[in-house]
Amino acid sequence: MTLDLSPFARFPLAHLPTPLEPLDAIAGHGGSVRLFVKRDDCTGLGFGGNKTRKLEFTLGHALAVGATSLVTSGAWQSNHVRQTAAAAARARLDCHVVICDAAGRDSEAYRGSGNLLLHGLFGAHLHFVEDDGDATTACIDRLAAETLAAGGTPYVVPLGASDGIGSLGYAECAREILSQCAAQAISPGAIVLATGSCGTQAGLLAGLRLLGSAVPVIGISVSEPAEVKRAKLRGIADEMLALCGATAATVSDADIVVLDDYTGPGYAIPTPEANDAIRTLAARAGLLIDPVYTAKAMAGLLDLLDRGKLTGDIVFLHTGGTPALFAYADEFPPSKATCP
Repeated sequence: MTLDLSPFARFPLAHLPTPLEPLDAIAGHGGSVRLFVKRDDCTGLGFGGNKTRKLEFTLGHALAVGATSLVTSGAWQSNHVRQTAAAAARARLDCHVVICDAAGRDSEAYRGSGNLLLHGLFGAHLHFVEDDGDATTACIDRLAAETLAAGGTPYVVPLGASDGIGSLGYAECAREILSQCAAQAISPGAIVLATGSCGTQAGLLAGLRLLGSAVPVIGISVSEPAEVKRAKLRGIADEMLALCGATAATVSDADIVVLDDYTGPGYAIPTPEANDAIRTLAARAGLLIDPVYTAKAMAGLLDLLDRGKLTGDIVFLHTGGTPALFAYADEFPPSKATCP
């Protein structure tokens, strides 16, 4: 098995390679575990994040087919929308975004700060709808049709850039992680990450298997039940493998591991454990994670460690999301002290 991405068009966006760093500050599990963090919050584009790797291949394909406009969708505080808007600005493409309030938060910060502020600064045209189902689909179809009618060429970017093309970015990341682990004498027993639209985990897992690595990839669901995520992962991984000329059997069903114990009430709704993880990482490591994705994944990782479910060298893939912290400011009121 091989991983050759040279046939695929790619538009450079990310600062690569991103660092792979020790995370000693939250160690303390009897010496049986060494933790490392893969800093894909440092990909550079518009505050960084995992979508930037995927968008390199998505935009490469969009430009190759003559696209003049990107059309995509996401929640108010979507990291995907932020990075897609920034990528469109970099590529001098028009960008239309269909936005839905998936969390139902009414705070001033949520509705005016964080990612939502950045979507507009990057020049995206925002179109607000009431639900993320039929209304979103209808709006995307209308925007694409309007672009065509005006003589342009629309390119619809799937949610999270999570399809076979976008996931190629994380197949390449698999190569990067393995190279860094070899250079740092790290023998990864597992890679743990947040799983939302599933393209990151699918690409990483398929890339590892194409490179001959059996390292487990553990996804922590931030929204849907595990069986829903596994089905999405299977479809995206199979699509990517087909693009690479490999068979679906390259990734077995047993390889697809998703845990939904840490999702809480739903997508973009914080949990006490995730908020505690945010405070822990910030205070002990100076590392910021967000309430929607990475904090839920970190809460899951810490619980797995506490229960002795993980041993050896563990890599946490930090998929970004930092701007969303500002939108959830009401979850983290500042401590107050008076000067004597």
